[in-house]
Amino acid sequence: MTSEITSIFIVDDDKDIQLISKKIIEFLGFEVMGIAINGEEAVEMFNSFNHKPDIILMDYRMPVKNGLQATREILQIDPDTKIIISSADTTVKEESLALGVVDFLEKPFTIQSLLNYINKIQDHN
Repeated sequence: MTSEITSIFIVDDDKDIQLISKKIIEFLGFEVMGIAINGEEAVEMFNSFNHKPDIILMDYRMPVKNGLQATREILQIDPDTKIIISSADTTVKEESLALGVVDFLEKPFTIQSLLNYINKIQDHN
């Protein structure tokens, strides 16, 4: 793992998952640079960030704009963005990976599996 603090942007419509994800990410020593409630808000917030997040943890099923729609738009803005799609719906895994996400994290996930995914991304940078 690098010595730099990794910044993570959480996108999830479930307030409990937002809170748990934030606590876990901060407990692991990473920075939560923002939380969006749906894909539309995620794209708007991503555009407004002066410094882009190192990783986006993106839920798939959300109102207004789902995670795949938001991922497409964010990758059009910055193709180098590292996005992890997180969902219990594994039927979208193949489509997610085909879009260019770095990984697909199946819900529910463990703290260790989230850390492994983050470390894997850091090791490839």
